[in-house]
Amino acid sequence: MNIDPIQSSLIQGINRKVTETKTENAAQELEQTFADALTELSETQETSDNLIQQLATGEDVDIHQVLIAAEETDINFRIAVAIRDKLVDAYREIRNMSV
Repeated sequence: MNIDPIQSSLIQGINRKVTETKTENAAQELEQTFADALTELSETQETSDNLIQQLATGEDVDIHQVLIAAEETDINFRIAVAIRDKLVDAYREIRNMSV
């Protein structure tokens, strides 16, 4: 049985955008990247919730898929929180700079 690794599309999307961001409107592209990341987080949360609800109602759903979806959502959420924390730290550092 071949097990595929969990790959967060949040990280993949951000890595792709960072390497592509060499233009004047980098701030807009960065904003769009984070918006896409949050959309992806929302979608994985919705999928996870649906699978958990199906399991709770007794529908035929693979318990492994439910657990994988829940863990993927947890990982994506932790990534989003880490990104937010880094952005807040960067903002505070810029705010405290003397000009």
